[in-house]
Amino acid sequence: MTRGSSSRLALLGGTPVRTDSWPQWPARGPEEERAVIATLRDGDWGGFPLPNERSAVFADAFAERHDCEHALCVANGTVSLEVALQAMGVEPGAEVIVPAYTFEATASAALFSGCVPVFADIDPETWCIDVESAAALVTDRTQAIVPVHLAMTIADLDAIGSLAEEHGLAVLEDCAHAHGARWRGRGVGSWGDAGSFSFQTSKLMTAGEGGIVTTSDDALLDRLHALVNCGRQRSGAAEPAPVIGHNYRMTDLQAAILEVQLGRLDAQHASRGRNANRLRAAIEDIDGLTNLRIDDRVTTQAIYQFVFRFDREAFGDVDRDVFVGALEAEGVPADGRFYEALPVSELLRPKPARYPAWSAALAAAPIADCPNAERVAYRESVWLPHQLLLGTEADVDDIVEAVLKVQRVAGDLAGLESAEVERLRRARSAR
Repeated sequence: MTRGSSSRLALLGGTPVRTDSWPQWPARGPEEERAVIATLRDGDWGGFPLPNERSAVFADAFAERHDCEHALCVANGTVSLEVALQAMGVEPGAEVIVPAYTFEATASAALFSGCVPVFADIDPETWCIDVESAAALVTDRTQAIVPVHLAMTIADLDAIGSLAEEHGLAVLEDCAHAHGARWRGRGVGSWGDAGSFSFQTSKLMTAGEGGIVTTSDDALLDRLHALVNCGRQRSGAAEPAPVIGHNYRMTDLQAAILEVQLGRLDAQHASRGRNANRLRAAIEDIDGLTNLRIDDRVTTQAIYQFVFRFDREAFGDVDRDVFVGALEAEGVPADGRFYEALPVSELLRPKPARYPAWSAALAAAPIADCPNAERVAYRESVWLPHQLLLGTEADVDDIVEAVLKVQRVAGDLAGLESAEVERLRRARSAR
């Protein structure tokens, strides 16, 4: 821990609260090295035949951890969403309800499957999909819903299950942030027809890239296998059918790393949980910051990012992005516009010429009204990466001290725009 003695903001030339490094990510050690070397030496590196030896062992362990009968390793967490929708039988042209506040891949998976993403607003207290908003969007064209377990929260799986049962919808859980999380004692990824997880570098388990789909449906697994493995049928498939598939296989080099990473997960959850509780308690006492509500039915929490709500009025009417820039200059990695509100994102404006499922009629329709998602994305959200919580209580105290320092002298930031903050940050890093 290195605390600065200056009351002047680091962004404006003062001494930062912290200059020490944070816990490294990805976490790695001799175990990962041994696993990679063993795979390298045996020469069986790839993903074919599917599943290869190490990916089969890892997938079985991951499925068991999440209370599922099956899991299939894939190339990354984006294609895992796409092939899961296709394997669930969601038809081209169908509507797929997704939350308005999430990574673009949740919606693009529907587009890549020839479907139409329909945006539901989020619960302002959890930032997960608002089930009432989703229910109002169901039409005779709706075939699936994709709840996202976001950052450190879990979508209301009970309400989603009831909605899906009422309307005959398929449920695909987007668990890219939620490795090892449990709802009412049962693993995420086991509540819907399928679950999708990512192993990209920043995630709670990583092999640099990679993904996995969980399910307890044998027929769905058969279809997944063919879609991921160039159309090849799974040995023993109950109803083999010709399909044009992709090569979305994971390599055994990745699976070897992930098996070790899975063994680290419990200890990391415990560390993050302890430090998150300390940080949550401190935030309760800071005017202008609000913790997200964690549902009592969340029995094991996964913390991909520690997130909280920011109110500019308590910080001298400073914009959220300016606050985040000042916090980063104090030595605390942070982000504000981590995700956009997808209905107003330029990336996801209806483009019928590129995505035929988005018909001209849909393109002319009004953009979905998702005020909670817009407010969170552009004014309220602050995201802190999970590795900040893998250290000590003193590390947490540095985060708190940096926030309080920015608040104490927030008047010094008056009138600054986010572009000017970025210029100041770059100038500081170049010194």
